[in-house]
Amino acid sequence: MKQLEIGVIEPRLLGRRLQEARKARGLTQQDVAEALLVARTTITAIEKGERRAQPDDIIRMASLFGRAVSDLVGKRESIPDFAVQFRTAVKTADSPRAEMELSQAVQEFQNLCEDYLHLENLSEMPLRQNYIPNYTISGVGVEAEAEEVAWSEHNRLGLGDGPILNLREVLENEVSMRIFSIDLPSRVAGMFSFTDELGGCIAVNGKHPAERRRWTMAHEYAHFLTSRFHSEISLLGGYSRVPAEERFADAFARCLLMPASGLRRRFNQTRAIDGSVTAADICRMAHYYFVSVEAMALRLEELRLLPGGTWDRLRDRGFQVREAQFQLGLEPRMGDGQQLPLRYRLLAAQAYEGDQITEGELARLLRTDRASARRIVQELTHTLHLESEGDIASLSIDLTGSLIEREQ
Repeated sequence: MKQLEIGVIEPRLLGRRLQEARKARGLTQQDVAEALLVARTTITAIEKGERRAQPDDIIRMASLFGRAVSDLVGKRESIPDFAVQFRTAVKTADSPRAEMELSQAVQEFQNLCEDYLHLENLSEMPLRQNYIPNYTISGVGVEAEAEEVAWSEHNRLGLGDGPILNLREVLENEVSMRIFSIDLPSRVAGMFSFTDELGGCIAVNGKHPAERRRWTMAHEYAHFLTSRFHSEISLLGGYSRVPAEERFADAFARCLLMPASGLRRRFNQTRAIDGSVTAADICRMAHYYFVSVEAMALRLEELRLLPGGTWDRLRDRGFQVREAQFQLGLEPRMGDGQQLPLRYRLLAAQAYEGDQITEGELARLLRTDRASARRIVQELTHTLHLESEGDIASLSIDLTGSLIEREQ
């Protein structure tokens, strides 16, 4: 590596990147010092920007941290306050191990956002942030307020009152959100952050089912709409007493994904066939709206279309959702499980094709190996070229059993 390439980066910025990469790897300053055969105080001084790191040391640290050298010394934008916004949530993790895992997840979220901004700067194609002002929420009538905001968003985005099967596409293209699907600790459903440089950013747990990921997107979008300057980590079962803002976000998610008017109409059409609604019908409606069966049942209860406690009774009687879906021939919807937004991947391909980044940088940006990165570029460019051219009774719960009484 040329000395000039190292010398152009300001020492404090380099020190911050080295510290972030070290912590994301779960290493201490002493671990790094021993690997480089230097004193710990030397690593401390480098991370503070008080001592300039030598090229050989940077190369060795990059290898130790599992990073490309260009990731540490390149011109990639850094958002210094990003991780700080999550500090409180990270510190309240259940254990030191959970804290470290969550800290690493936050760091990867930041890295992805910064890489996205870096690609935009290379291509001189910034993300247009034409955001609406925050909705004002009182927190008193949470469900009613969530219903109103969700319906306003349906109207504003021209979504009608039906299902939103392409939620990620809508939020990325119509709202200019940055959405990533990454592996997060099992209890973490998603994360949300907003900065002036990056705009609205969402990370959902890529290990969760597609229906859960969509719910998380809608939940985090609610935070963007009402309290975008407050970063947030959504934990499953993480509250002894759920705060009003979290209750609003969950209420907004179900109202956005299952709008009341359209859902009532479809329910009444289903009921009109023989005057009843069965467990099988609930499964089909959940599949149609691309939500979990539990979410659908609870939403129907909320709208008083099903008797209260219906879902609890089904669950207590051993109703097996996956088995029911299989028997009904309802193939699982996969959703958009791509880790990176399409626009991000297209910008990376464009930068590579334009010789603005190396093959190694392309692979790092796409979070894959070089062969796979080349294949992704080929698929993306090829796609762009083409576009320019123009027996139910055996179940533990009988799915045909009516959940509401037939009208007399």
